[in-house]
Amino acid sequence: MRACGSVRPVVLLAVINSHRVAPGEQRKAVGGYSEEIGSGILPSFLWISRVVMERFTENLMYATRWLLAPVYLGLSLGLLALTIKFFQEIFHVLPHILSVTENELILLLLSLVDMSLVGGLLIMVMLSGYENFISALDIDEHKEKLNWLGKMDSGSLKNKVAASIVAISSIHLLRVFMEMRDIDNSKILWYILLHLTFVLSAFVMGYLDKMSRDSKAGH
Repeated sequence: MRACGSVRPVVLLAVINSHRVAPGEQRKAVGGYSEEIGSGILPSFLWISRVVMERFTENLMYATRWLLAPVYLGLSLGLLALTIKFFQEIFHVLPHILSVTENELILLLLSLVDMSLVGGLLIMVMLSGYENFISALDIDEHKEKLNWLGKMDSGSLKNKVAASIVAISSIHLLRVFMEMRDIDNSKILWYILLHLTFVLSAFVMGYLDKMSRDSKAGH
């Protein structure tokens, strides 16, 4: 029993000594790191401990991306609520379709278009966000795949979201203009300024993304 117990320290020393290097010698660590370490058991043990801790921390940080998965899944609940509200508006107007005025019908249609644009924005953010920040979507070959999946990086996603927000703001501003008799002029001015802010922001984001792509293509 004593002989077996003395084997473990010998094996541990052999493993540590296998990682010993001469003073000033460059040693390449696991993961592609390299640094100068001194000779001896203690520096080698500290070097191994640092590499193990560093790899553990990196893997843990990389795994935290899955915390976003419930967030993207929660957006589907918003899409469900939007669908219910969409058909609620239709069911409300159907019994009175013959008595509805033209302006009221146009306002209702603009509201439905607005909700459809928001729904498309939710789907785009859910799928592209999941694919860009969590994991690639594994879709069977026999199933229909959206043509923009796998082609949108984070920059393209931001531009698409900005363009969708501008479109939604345009629809909302059009509804405001159709109801401008009942809206104060100061509020209309704020609506216009807010819409122009969205347009300018989308233009700046698209221009910066184009400059970034051109610089990468130049290199």
